[in-house]
Amino acid sequence: MSGIKKYDAIVIGGGHNGLTAAAYLGRAGKKVLVLERRYVLGGAAVTEEIFPGFKFSVCSYVVSLMKPNIMRELMLPRFGLELLPLESTFTPLENDYLIRTADADQTFREIARHSLRDAEAYLRFGPLMGQIGMAVRPILETIAPNAIRPSLSDLFAGKKLLDHLKTLTSEQFEYLTKLMTMSSADFLDEWFEFEPLKATMCASGIIGTFMGPRSPGSAYVMLHHYMGDIDGAFRAWGFQRGGTGAVSLAIARSAEHFGADIMTEAPVEKVIVKNGQAVGVALENGDEYTSDMVISGLDPKLSFLKLVDESDLPSDFVKDIKNFRIRGSSGKVNLALDGLPDFTCLPGDGHHLRGAISISPSYDHLEKAYDDAKYGNFSKAPYMDIILPSVLDPEMAPPGKHVMSCFVQYAPYNIKGGWDDQKRDAFGDAVVNTLARFAPNINDIILHRQVLSPADLESIIGLTEGNIFHGELTLQQLFSFRPAVKWADYKTPIKNYYQCGSGTHPGGGITGSPGEMAAKKILGQWT
Repeated sequence: MSGIKKYDAIVIGGGHNGLTAAAYLGRAGKKVLVLERRYVLGGAAVTEEIFPGFKFSVCSYVVSLMKPNIMRELMLPRFGLELLPLESTFTPLENDYLIRTADADQTFREIARHSLRDAEAYLRFGPLMGQIGMAVRPILETIAPNAIRPSLSDLFAGKKLLDHLKTLTSEQFEYLTKLMTMSSADFLDEWFEFEPLKATMCASGIIGTFMGPRSPGSAYVMLHHYMGDIDGAFRAWGFQRGGTGAVSLAIARSAEHFGADIMTEAPVEKVIVKNGQAVGVALENGDEYTSDMVISGLDPKLSFLKLVDESDLPSDFVKDIKNFRIRGSSGKVNLALDGLPDFTCLPGDGHHLRGAISISPSYDHLEKAYDDAKYGNFSKAPYMDIILPSVLDPEMAPPGKHVMSCFVQYAPYNIKGGWDDQKRDAFGDAVVNTLARFAPNINDIILHRQVLSPADLESIIGLTEGNIFHGELTLQQLFSFRPAVKWADYKTPIKNYYQCGSGTHPGGGITGSPGEMAAKKILGQWT
């Protein structure tokens, strides 16, 4: 890059939200600098060749919630964005299986094998959840108003949202209320009877949270994951060709197209604050860059308790950030394979391997996994969300080989005695042993494995406590309370210091929404 030291805006963190903010600011004609701590861009949405020839989406592993307007406005397909829809969700059981696909008739027949009542209920459930998801989407796409001291624009935005909610039918409003307050298990019990179906759907409510299937509030997390959208196909999930890091690279190319400078291996030591105003940043190597605006894509704990002095922040705000719940509960195991797993219940390499594989045979399986975590241990028989990216994208592995991504719940950050090499290995063993119950050949085909505890996600990726959402998606940490009351609109108590990470509204996932909305907020206030 050039020797420029003065910018209109500096973005801290080259994760996908920070890059999105940079691209939008550049698109508006601002001169932007992105500073990334690691050698590679993407934050949690990163692809790395951990073992020779084997490429992994090391942390985040699927794409769904990115808004079509972001793809269009930032020209992401032109810069390499190519999403491959996951074809199914496959739940292996001891002597049977459950598989759901985008084909409604096929899914009806499959569920009816286990329960005709559930198959008929599923026909009603899907459209209703889709309607509720579409009803909630305008809320997710609105900059959260100040709930304590609303401005005129906040009041106007609030009125628009209230008017929107009035358009819901009584049934939609009833179920939206239930989804915001109930546990995912209790909500699904009102609809279905076949345990593996309920458990598999329920699992979406515990991903990335320190909650169990019967914890109140987990139904909202389920709804959050239910709102997938790929090229207008609502409730769809997909895999990015080249891994999730290719999403980040597409956004980075867009940002550079619009004039942004991007530096890797450039860890920021602190935000420079003078007279209550952010005026630039200092790197760990001593270099300083000045700017009119500073935007942090890091989580709230890092943005406010590490990068700035507490003395520059109001005490009530510091208290809110310290109380912001960001407990890590997930781990990741990435496997390099000599072949494909062979599931006892459905042998062979059929279409069931071209989608998500959910190790969620029952509520009890999920609840026992949570019980281990509650008492400071990793789950001995964890829930796993598995995909085989190389089945969809052969370039992820050498010919005839495969990569397997295992998202694992639960692995508490605050484990008894702390995480060390021995615990990490034991955690990896628990994952493989659980998988071997359903695919006994797995031990014979593992060539290499990477095991990431929440402590690893913190030290390598930069996620405080390894929390994949930059903060839990619980009712008290959503919308106007994310990450703190009065400061959910991307502004901070420090003038010209903004936030744009997943710890802001609307939350986690590879969405780009926090970055987009933060940039638009900044541009709307630029003087």
